[in-house]
Amino acid sequence: MSKKGSSKEQYEAELEKLQIRLCVMQRYIRLNGQKVVVIFEGRDAAGKGGSIKRISAPLNPRFCRVVALDKPTEREQTQWYFQRYVSHLPAAGEMVLFDRSWYNRAGVERVMGYCTDTQYHEFMRSCPMFERLLTYSGIKLVKYWFSVSEEEQERRFKSRIEDPTKRWKISPTDLKSRAHWVDYSKAKDQMFLYTDTPQAPWYVVNGDNKKRARLNCISHLLSVIPHEEIPIGEIKLPPLQDDNGYERPPMERQRIVPEIY
Repeated sequence: MSKKGSSKEQYEAELEKLQIRLCVMQRYIRLNGQKVVVIFEGRDAAGKGGSIKRISAPLNPRFCRVVALDKPTEREQTQWYFQRYVSHLPAAGEMVLFDRSWYNRAGVERVMGYCTDTQYHEFMRSCPMFERLLTYSGIKLVKYWFSVSEEEQERRFKSRIEDPTKRWKISPTDLKSRAHWVDYSKAKDQMFLYTDTPQAPWYVVNGDNKKRARLNCISHLLSVIPHEEIPIGEIKLPPLQDDNGYERPPMERQRIVPEIY
């Protein structure tokens, strides 16, 4: 798809091609017992959620899960930091998409003061070791950082405020983050310095154009998870069962949803 004048038709055609390839990839993951974790991090309103939706939409939800955790409970706050994330890791044949992840500690918790300096430095020290253990266990770990400009983020925030179906996306923390743009930039730079490792590198997605960001992210994901098409045998529908005189009960006995559309 051309970067200039990319139309809705071009976008939808390219997306359909990529989603078909995602289905091929999922079938390969299933049949070969692979375990895949994909992390989506980045600025608020950078396009993470939209990309996750386009990846998960064509896939079998039994084997592709989206994990978006709320703030930790009092009990979880006393656990080993990574503990509540470990319970969501994939079994063989599964792919898990984290809409934000353990990197909350290096981002929002650090900037907004939700964790102590000791907790932050412990995370930065232990995170590379934790991810190394994941990869050594056979998990394919892919990490995406969605970047967006200040101007585009502001435009999207205003759009969310004006759209009743998107207002839930604006949290008090999101609004406060506007006053900490530079602090988040510094936090991201430090996070990359410690956690951009050969075993689990970061990949940056330019999110200023949502459609191109989605296509680029999916295309890259397909390129970093080894897979190949596994032929599916011919599928034939069996003949319908003989009704043997069965008669359906009258429709007026059932509660029918009104057809107002």
